[in-house]
Amino acid sequence: MARLSPRTAAVPALVTAAALLMCSCSAGAGAEGGDQGKGKDKAAAKSGQRLTATLGTAEDSRGPAPAVEGARTGGTIRIANADDYGHLDPQKVYAGESYSTSLLWGRQLTQYQVVDGKPKLVGDLATDTGQSSDGGRTWTYKLKDGIAWEDGEPITSEHVKYGIERTFAPGFELGPTYWPEWLTGSEDRTAAVKKYAGPEHGDLDAIETPDTKTIVFHFPQPQSDVPYMAAQSSSSPVRKDKDTGTGYDTRPFATGPYRIAAHKQNQSLTLERNPHWKPETDPIRHQYADRFEFTFGKKILNTAQEVLNGRGDGPATLSTQSEVPPELYAEARRDADKKDLLVAGSQGAYTSDLYIKNSRVTDPEVRKAIHYLFPREQARQVLGGPRLGDFATTLSSPAVVGWKKYDLYPVSPAGDVEKAKEHLARAKTKVDTLTYAYESDAPEKDRLAQVLVDAFAKAGIKLVTKPLEKAAFTSEVFRGPAPYDLWLSTNSVDWPTPSTLLPDSYHSKLDALANSIRYSNPEVDKELERIAGIGEAQQKADALIALEQTVMKDVPVVPFLYTSVTQFRGKNIGGAAIHPIYGSIAAADLYLKKS
Repeated sequence: MARLSPRTAAVPALVTAAALLMCSCSAGAGAEGGDQGKGKDKAAAKSGQRLTATLGTAEDSRGPAPAVEGARTGGTIRIANADDYGHLDPQKVYAGESYSTSLLWGRQLTQYQVVDGKPKLVGDLATDTGQSSDGGRTWTYKLKDGIAWEDGEPITSEHVKYGIERTFAPGFELGPTYWPEWLTGSEDRTAAVKKYAGPEHGDLDAIETPDTKTIVFHFPQPQSDVPYMAAQSSSSPVRKDKDTGTGYDTRPFATGPYRIAAHKQNQSLTLERNPHWKPETDPIRHQYADRFEFTFGKKILNTAQEVLNGRGDGPATLSTQSEVPPELYAEARRDADKKDLLVAGSQGAYTSDLYIKNSRVTDPEVRKAIHYLFPREQARQVLGGPRLGDFATTLSSPAVVGWKKYDLYPVSPAGDVEKAKEHLARAKTKVDTLTYAYESDAPEKDRLAQVLVDAFAKAGIKLVTKPLEKAAFTSEVFRGPAPYDLWLSTNSVDWPTPSTLLPDSYHSKLDALANSIRYSNPEVDKELERIAGIGEAQQKADALIALEQTVMKDVPVVPFLYTSVTQFRGKNIGGAAIHPIYGSIAAADLYLKKS
């Protein structure tokens, strides 16, 4: 998800102010309303503290999942989302909220256990987070006893292998590409599929299944982050006899506590209890509700009004995709009963930055001037205010393992015009005009564009704004020759280590889809290539965090926010909390307070 386009795609579809900024993502849970834990942990959550994910033990990987305090069983939970899921096929899922919600019916080799807002990576289908050998080139997983499909058939290592082999096949290009790249030692998926084109072309020798409980991965280069990558949905098992091709994208076969009873695309999705799921094998999920009923297509403003006012099905309803609409937020904050229905938290390892196309804005002095001109305080205010997150000074999020705070070019949140003028005067390339591209689908974005126009004008720079439709923004902004200098984007690493940030976005050899700002520094390239050979996870993380400051001296982007979200729940919904990895309400912990 560190590739800029996929990282953007991995942002949950939070349809209000935070989304106006534009996978998987790390820790940090905060709460305001909802059921978030007690004592010190609850205080940490309310402070917005961002927590890094720790690695659990084999004992931590045993089931059942720690109980949610006060939870009870029974009833139907209603989830009203604006849009249906683009993909349910586990090898195609590549978005934070989709990851989180798909835990209701799908399981992976590893997954994040969350207790009192604190994330811990543990074995899910596997007995632990994996055992490495050969300097990190070989990883072995053992499957648990008692894990089964929705029809009761045991889940085997061959099913896991087949699921991962599917990531090489045609039609899976937009999902995570780590398995194909890592297992073949390829720079990208295109090169990987030339070596192996999917299960229709036979077995992949890099994955061994010596017995039904054991799966062994052989990587040409050391890979220290396999335990985290194994938590992605692409690591889910798939049974060949149940693989319906494109049909699997609307109704995958279940391994989690619920199974899909019905799915009418763009209308509804109904889940019922999976009788063959065994809680003693699962340290992640619960099976509190009898059913989940999803509806799609209703305007989120109408849904939020029903939920906050307790009308109709509102008390038993929530949205896992959307935030509280700006029109309702201020009122909800003033009303004690409505405020209790707000569910707020840090959005994992997501950060929002002002991106600068380095191939167009080539002079570092000009980029420094942009850094000082950017009016962070005013920009945040027009987009929704402090609830959107804390001001950032670093490229990576505090939720990333090994993160260190730094501020290379300190500036007031209001900006510093005089400092910007100083850097413009030093620039070898004189700049009097820049372009700013943005999605023109909300009035807040238009207001932000005007704020930036006014700010840049104070330093004598004419900022030409380019409002674009969403599809055009996605295709044009990330296209190499697109004539845009600046844009705002919210992105995340794919898991809570720095391994998918610099290597996947800042090496000069990467294409425009990955390195969309066209950053290029030969010293950084050389160091990234050295770090790629480190097989020990902590050493690799430390080296990447140290390199980050070298990158940021070039001011390739302007840090803006460590992002937060505010969603909502009905008064009868318990267990609602922002998932510290996936950045939206965790469906697997929900229950009805009465039914």
